[in-house]
Amino acid sequence: MANHKSAKKRSVQSKTKNSINVRYLTKIRTNLNKFESSLRSQNTSEVQNSLKEINSIMAKAVKKGILKKQYMSRKLSSLSNQIKKN
Repeated sequence: MANHKSAKKRSVQSKTKNSINVRYLTKIRTNLNKFESSLRSQNTSEVQNSLKEINSIMAKAVKKGILKKQYMSRKLSSLSNQIKKN
C-alpha cells in the first residue's frame, strides 16, 4: 500500500483512468462485434452506420490518448476493405 500522500493520490488517479480506459475499449469491442454481425447479414445501411460509430468512438479514444492514431487508421482501413470485399 502507498505510504506517501502523493503515492495514494496517484493510486486513486490510476484506478479512475483505468476504469475510463476500460469503458472506451469495451465500447470499441462491442461496436466491432456489431459491425461483424451486420457484415455477415449483408445489411449495407447497418454496416455503414456501425463503421461510422466505430470511427467516432476510436477518434475520441485517440483524442484521450487511449489508442494510437496509427492503430485507428489501420483498423478503419481494414474494416473498409472488408466492406468492399462483400
